[in-house]
Amino acid sequence: MENPAALKCFSPANFKMHSSIGVIFLLLRCFDGLVLGELHQDFSQCLDFFYKGTPPQGINSVGYQPICQRFNNQYRFASMYHRQSRAPLYSAYVISSANGKRPKSTWKYEPQLAFSQASPEMKAFNATVDQNVIESQAVPQDYSHSNYTKGHLTPSMHHNTQDDRAATFTLTNVVPQRAGSNSGPWSSLEKEVMRKFKTFCEGPMYVITGAMPYADGARWINNRVSVPEYMWSAYCCPSYAAELPRDVRPTFPAYAAVGRNDRDSGEEFVAVNPKARASVRRYDVRKMPLETLEGILAQRLAMPISLFDGQCQSLPQL
Repeated sequence: MENPAALKCFSPANFKMHSSIGVIFLLLRCFDGLVLGELHQDFSQCLDFFYKGTPPQGINSVGYQPICQRFNNQYRFASMYHRQSRAPLYSAYVISSANGKRPKSTWKYEPQLAFSQASPEMKAFNATVDQNVIESQAVPQDYSHSNYTKGHLTPSMHHNTQDDRAATFTLTNVVPQRAGSNSGPWSSLEKEVMRKFKTFCEGPMYVITGAMPYADGARWINNRVSVPEYMWSAYCCPSYAAELPRDVRPTFPAYAAVGRNDRDSGEEFVAVNPKARASVRRYDVRKMPLETLEGILAQRLAMPISLFDGQCQSLPQL
Protein backbone atom coordinates (compact mmCIF):
# COMPACT_ATOMS: atom_id res chain seq x y z
CA MET A 1 0.00 0.00 0.00
CA GLU A 2 1.30 3.49 -0.89
CA ASN A 3 2.50 5.82 1.85
CA PRO A 4 0.09 8.87 1.82
CA ALA A 5 2.72 11.22 3.21
CA ALA A 6 5.13 10.11 0.50
CA LEU A 7 2.52 10.68 -2.23
CA LYS A 8 2.01 14.23 -0.98
CA CYS A 9 5.77 14.78 -0.84
CA PHE A 10 6.15 13.58 -4.43
CA SER A 11 3.38 15.74 -5.87
CA PRO A 12 4.19 17.80 -9.00
CA ALA A 13 3.45 21.00 -7.08
CA ASN A 14 6.16 20.13 -4.58
CA PHE A 15 8.67 19.46 -7.36
CA LYS A 16 7.95 22.79 -9.11
CA MET A 17 9.27 24.64 -6.08
CA HIS A 18 12.76 23.18 -6.41
CA SER A 19 15.68 23.37 -8.83
CA SER A 20 17.26 20.19 -10.24
CA ILE A 21 19.70 20.05 -7.32
CA GLY A 22 16.96 20.89 -4.86
CA VAL A 23 14.86 18.02 -6.14
CA ILE A 24 17.62 15.58 -5.23
CA PHE A 25 17.62 16.76 -1.61
CA LEU A 26 13.84 16.77 -1.60
CA LEU A 27 13.89 13.12 -2.64
CA LEU A 28 16.34 12.30 0.12
CA ARG A 29 13.91 13.72 2.66
CA CYS A 30 10.90 12.08 1.03
CA PHE A 31 12.47 8.64 1.08
CA ASP A 32 13.33 8.76 4.76
CA GLY A 33 11.52 5.72 6.18
CA LEU A 34 9.76 4.84 2.91
CA VAL A 35 9.76 1.09 2.17
CA LEU A 36 9.55 0.24 -1.53
CA GLY A 37 8.91 -3.49 -1.26
CA GLU A 38 11.20 -6.38 -2.08
CA LEU A 39 12.55 -5.37 -5.45
CA HIS A 40 16.04 -5.88 -6.85
CA GLN A 41 18.16 -2.87 -5.93
CA ASP A 42 20.66 -3.42 -8.72
CA PHE A 43 21.02 -4.89 -12.22
CA SER A 44 22.64 -8.14 -11.07
CA GLN A 45 20.15 -10.22 -13.09
CA CYS A 46 20.86 -8.45 -16.41
CA LEU A 47 24.44 -7.15 -16.44
CA ASP A 48 24.94 -8.49 -19.97
CA PHE A 49 23.22 -5.37 -21.32
CA PHE A 50 26.07 -3.18 -20.07
CA TYR A 51 29.62 -2.87 -21.39
CA LYS A 52 31.89 -5.04 -19.21
CA GLY A 53 28.84 -5.82 -17.08
CA THR A 54 29.05 -2.35 -15.54
CA PRO A 55 25.95 -0.11 -15.35
CA PRO A 56 26.41 3.69 -15.50
CA GLN A 57 28.24 5.01 -12.47
CA GLY A 58 27.67 8.18 -10.45
CA ILE A 59 23.86 8.16 -10.40
CA ASN A 60 22.31 9.09 -7.06
CA SER A 61 20.18 6.02 -6.40
CA VAL A 62 17.52 7.83 -4.37
CA GLY A 63 14.17 7.53 -6.11
CA TYR A 64 15.42 5.26 -8.91
CA GLN A 65 14.46 1.63 -9.38
CA PRO A 66 16.63 -0.69 -11.52
CA ILE A 67 14.45 -2.92 -13.71
CA CYS A 68 15.68 -5.97 -15.59
CA GLN A 69 13.00 -5.96 -18.27
CA ARG A 70 11.69 -9.54 -18.47
CA PHE A 71 9.27 -10.88 -21.08
CA ASN A 72 8.36 -14.51 -21.82
CA ASN A 73 10.82 -15.76 -19.19
CA GLN A 74 13.83 -13.94 -20.60
CA TYR A 75 15.54 -10.65 -19.84
CA ARG A 76 15.40 -8.34 -22.87
CA PHE A 77 16.99 -5.04 -21.73
CA ALA A 78 17.43 -2.91 -18.61
CA SER A 79 15.89 0.35 -17.42
CA MET A 80 16.57 2.78 -14.59
CA TYR A 81 13.10 3.90 -13.60
CA HIS A 82 12.14 6.91 -11.53
CA ARG A 83 8.99 6.07 -9.62
CA GLN A 84 7.82 9.57 -8.81
CA SER A 85 8.43 10.91 -12.31
CA ARG A 86 6.78 7.75 -13.65
CA ALA A 87 9.39 7.69 -16.39
CA PRO A 88 12.78 6.05 -16.96
CA LEU A 89 16.06 7.93 -16.65
CA TYR A 90 17.55 5.54 -19.21
CA SER A 91 17.26 2.13 -20.86
CA ALA A 92 20.27 0.00 -21.80
CA TYR A 93 20.46 -2.76 -24.40
CA VAL A 94 22.66 -4.58 -26.88
CA ILE A 95 21.64 -3.69 -30.41
CA SER A 96 20.83 -6.37 -33.00
CA SER A 97 19.49 -6.24 -36.55
CA ALA A 98 15.72 -6.43 -36.68
CA ASN A 99 14.30 -9.45 -38.48
CA GLY A 100 10.70 -8.65 -39.27
CA LYS A 101 8.21 -5.83 -38.87
CA ARG A 102 7.41 -3.60 -35.94
CA PRO A 103 5.11 -5.57 -33.62
CA LYS A 104 1.62 -4.58 -32.56
CA SER A 105 1.65 -1.95 -29.82
CA THR A 106 0.47 -4.04 -26.87
CA TRP A 107 1.44 -1.88 -23.90
CA LYS A 108 2.69 -3.49 -20.71
CA TYR A 109 3.46 -2.63 -17.10
CA GLU A 110 5.70 -3.85 -14.27
CA PRO A 111 3.81 -5.78 -11.55
CA GLN A 112 6.91 -5.64 -9.33
CA LEU A 113 6.57 -1.85 -9.06
CA ALA A 114 2.99 -2.14 -7.84
CA PHE A 115 2.95 -5.20 -5.61
CA SER A 116 5.44 -6.44 -3.05
CA GLN A 117 7.10 -9.70 -4.18
CA ALA A 118 5.22 -9.68 -7.50
CA SER A 119 6.57 -11.44 -10.58
CA PRO A 120 9.40 -9.67 -12.45
CA GLU A 121 7.63 -10.55 -15.69
CA MET A 122 6.04 -7.56 -17.47
CA LYS A 123 2.33 -7.92 -18.20
CA ALA A 124 -0.11 -6.42 -20.70
CA PHE A 125 -2.55 -3.85 -19.39
CA ASN A 126 -6.13 -5.00 -18.86
CA ALA A 127 -9.15 -2.88 -19.69
CA THR A 128 -9.38 -2.04 -15.99
CA VAL A 129 -6.10 -0.96 -14.39
CA ASP A 130 -5.44 -1.78 -10.74
CA GLN A 131 -5.09 1.28 -8.51
CA ASN A 132 -1.72 0.06 -7.21
CA VAL A 133 -0.42 0.04 -10.78
CA ILE A 134 -1.77 3.55 -11.39
CA GLU A 135 0.01 4.85 -8.29
CA SER A 136 3.33 3.15 -9.02
CA GLN A 137 3.92 3.85 -12.71
CA ALA A 138 2.63 5.38 -15.92
CA VAL A 139 -0.52 3.93 -17.51
CA PRO A 140 -1.90 4.33 -21.06
CA GLN A 141 -4.47 6.90 -19.95
CA ASP A 142 -1.66 9.26 -18.98
CA TYR A 143 -0.77 9.72 -22.64
CA SER A 144 -4.35 10.16 -23.90
CA HIS A 145 -4.95 13.66 -25.33
CA SER A 146 -1.53 14.74 -24.08
CA ASN A 147 -0.07 15.91 -27.43
CA TYR A 148 2.90 13.63 -26.72
CA THR A 149 3.82 10.30 -28.26
CA LYS A 150 5.18 7.33 -26.33
CA GLY A 151 8.88 7.72 -27.02
CA HIS A 152 10.83 4.46 -26.77
CA LEU A 153 14.23 4.64 -25.12
CA THR A 154 14.98 1.10 -26.28
CA PRO A 155 13.48 1.17 -29.81
CA SER A 156 11.73 -1.97 -31.03
CA MET A 157 13.56 -1.99 -34.36
CA HIS A 158 16.96 -2.23 -32.66
CA HIS A 159 16.13 -5.83 -31.73
CA ASN A 160 16.15 -9.03 -33.71
CA THR A 161 13.44 -11.34 -32.41
CA GLN A 162 9.71 -10.75 -32.21
CA ASP A 163 9.75 -11.22 -28.43
CA ASP A 164 12.62 -8.76 -28.01
CA ARG A 165 10.76 -6.15 -30.03
CA ALA A 166 7.46 -6.79 -28.26
CA ALA A 167 9.18 -6.33 -24.87
CA THR A 168 10.05 -2.71 -25.69
CA PHE A 169 6.35 -1.81 -25.53
CA THR A 170 6.30 -1.29 -21.79
CA LEU A 171 5.58 2.11 -20.30
CA THR A 172 8.66 1.74 -18.12
CA ASN A 173 10.67 2.11 -21.35
CA VAL A 174 9.02 5.25 -22.73
CA VAL A 175 8.87 8.98 -22.03
CA PRO A 176 6.56 11.70 -23.36
CA GLN A 177 8.16 12.68 -26.68
CA ARG A 178 6.97 15.22 -29.22
CA ALA A 179 5.95 13.70 -32.55
CA GLY A 180 8.29 16.03 -34.43
CA SER A 181 11.22 14.54 -32.54
CA ASN A 182 10.02 10.93 -32.37
CA SER A 183 9.30 10.52 -36.07
CA GLY A 184 11.82 13.11 -37.24
CA PRO A 185 15.46 13.77 -36.26
CA TRP A 186 15.42 11.28 -33.39
CA SER A 187 14.19 8.51 -35.67
CA SER A 188 16.96 9.40 -38.13
CA LEU A 189 19.52 9.08 -35.34
CA GLU A 190 18.24 5.60 -34.43
CA LYS A 191 18.57 4.51 -38.07
CA GLU A 192 22.09 5.96 -38.28
CA VAL A 193 23.19 4.04 -35.19
CA MET A 194 21.84 0.83 -36.75
CA ARG A 195 23.75 1.53 -39.99
CA LYS A 196 26.99 2.03 -38.05
CA PHE A 197 26.41 -1.20 -36.16
CA LYS A 198 25.82 -3.20 -39.34
CA THR A 199 28.64 -1.59 -41.31
CA PHE A 200 31.49 -1.09 -38.88
CA CYS A 201 30.88 -2.94 -35.62
CA GLU A 202 32.59 -6.35 -35.39
CA GLY A 203 31.28 -7.25 -31.98
CA PRO A 204 28.49 -6.19 -29.63
CA MET A 205 27.31 -2.59 -29.60
CA TYR A 206 26.05 -1.41 -26.21
CA VAL A 207 23.52 1.43 -26.26
CA ILE A 208 22.19 3.58 -23.44
CA THR A 209 19.37 6.02 -24.23
CA GLY A 210 17.78 8.36 -21.77
CA ALA A 211 15.83 11.51 -20.99
CA MET A 212 16.90 14.81 -19.48
CA PRO A 213 14.52 16.88 -17.31
CA TYR A 214 14.01 20.63 -17.39
CA ALA A 215 16.42 22.64 -15.29
CA ASP A 216 13.79 25.07 -13.99
CA GLY A 217 11.30 22.54 -12.64
CA ALA A 218 9.44 19.50 -13.87
CA ARG A 219 6.85 19.52 -16.66
CA TRP A 220 4.06 16.94 -16.50
CA ILE A 221 1.40 15.22 -18.56
CA ASN A 222 -1.80 14.33 -16.73
CA ASN A 223 -0.14 15.87 -13.66
CA ARG A 224 1.67 12.52 -13.29
CA VAL A 225 4.38 11.78 -15.89
CA SER A 226 7.50 13.91 -16.20
CA VAL A 227 8.23 15.36 -19.64
CA PRO A 228 11.90 15.54 -20.70
CA GLU A 229 13.35 18.66 -22.27
CA TYR A 230 15.95 16.60 -24.14
CA MET A 231 16.56 13.03 -25.24
CA TRP A 232 20.08 11.61 -25.18
CA SER A 233 21.81 8.45 -26.38
CA ALA A 234 25.28 6.92 -26.46
CA TYR A 235 26.77 3.75 -27.90
CA CYS A 236 29.89 1.71 -27.21
CA CYS A 237 31.37 -0.60 -29.87
CA PRO A 238 34.79 -1.67 -28.55
CA SER A 239 35.53 -4.00 -31.49
CA TYR A 240 35.19 -2.37 -34.89
CA ALA A 241 36.58 -2.44 -38.44
CA ALA A 242 40.29 -1.73 -38.70
CA GLU A 243 39.76 0.48 -41.75
CA LEU A 244 37.20 3.18 -41.07
CA PRO A 245 36.30 6.02 -43.45
CA ARG A 246 37.90 9.26 -42.34
CA ASP A 247 34.59 10.89 -41.42
CA VAL A 248 33.55 7.87 -39.31
CA ARG A 249 36.76 7.49 -37.29
CA PRO A 250 35.84 10.04 -34.59
CA THR A 251 32.63 8.10 -33.87
CA PHE A 252 34.36 4.91 -32.66
CA PRO A 253 34.59 3.19 -30.29
CA ALA A 254 31.96 5.44 -28.66
CA TYR A 255 29.78 8.36 -29.65
CA ALA A 256 26.72 10.18 -28.38
CA ALA A 257 23.92 12.60 -29.18
CA VAL A 258 21.41 14.95 -27.57
CA GLY A 259 18.05 15.75 -29.16
CA ARG A 260 15.61 18.57 -28.44
CA ASN A 261 12.15 17.56 -27.19
CA ASP A 262 10.94 21.14 -26.77
CA ARG A 263 10.76 23.54 -29.71
CA ASP A 264 11.09 26.53 -27.37
CA SER A 265 14.22 25.42 -25.52
CA GLY A 266 17.32 27.54 -25.77
CA GLU A 267 20.42 26.55 -27.69
CA GLU A 268 22.70 25.85 -24.74
CA PHE A 269 23.05 22.17 -25.65
CA VAL A 270 21.60 21.83 -29.16
CA ALA A 271 21.66 24.50 -31.85
CA VAL A 272 18.69 25.01 -34.16
CA ASN A 273 18.97 24.36 -37.89
CA PRO A 274 17.03 27.17 -39.60
CA LYS A 275 16.97 25.20 -42.85
CA ALA A 276 15.15 22.19 -41.43
CA ARG A 277 11.69 21.48 -42.79
CA ALA A 278 8.85 23.03 -40.83
CA SER A 279 7.43 19.79 -39.39
CA VAL A 280 10.64 18.94 -37.53
CA ARG A 281 12.18 22.39 -37.10
CA ARG A 282 13.68 22.95 -33.66
CA TYR A 283 13.69 19.22 -32.82
CA ASP A 284 17.33 19.07 -33.87
CA VAL A 285 19.84 16.43 -32.77
CA ARG A 286 23.44 17.29 -31.95
CA LYS A 287 26.03 14.51 -32.25
CA MET A 288 29.01 14.67 -29.93
CA PRO A 289 31.83 12.73 -28.22
CA LEU A 290 30.87 10.60 -25.23
CA GLU A 291 32.73 12.91 -22.85
CA THR A 292 30.68 15.90 -24.03
CA LEU A 293 27.40 14.11 -23.31
CA GLU A 294 28.61 13.06 -19.86
CA GLY A 295 29.49 16.69 -19.14
CA ILE A 296 26.00 17.81 -20.15
CA LEU A 297 24.38 15.13 -17.99
CA ALA A 298 26.56 16.08 -15.03
CA GLN A 299 25.52 19.70 -15.44
CA ARG A 300 21.78 19.07 -15.85
CA LEU A 301 21.36 16.15 -13.43
CA ALA A 302 23.95 17.27 -10.87
CA MET A 303 25.48 13.79 -10.98
CA PRO A 304 28.99 12.83 -12.21
CA ILE A 305 27.71 10.16 -14.60
CA SER A 306 30.02 7.71 -16.37
CA LEU A 307 28.02 5.75 -18.94
CA PHE A 308 30.57 3.11 -20.03
CA ASP A 309 33.34 1.50 -18.03
CA GLY A 310 36.67 3.10 -18.92
CA GLN A 311 34.97 5.35 -21.49
CA CYS A 312 34.44 2.28 -23.71
CA GLN A 313 38.06 1.34 -24.29
CA SER A 314 38.57 -0.08 -27.76
CA LEU A 315 40.01 -3.56 -28.21
CA PRO A 316 43.39 -3.95 -29.92
CA GLN A 317 43.06 -4.01 -33.70
CA LEU A 318 44.58 -7.14 -35.25
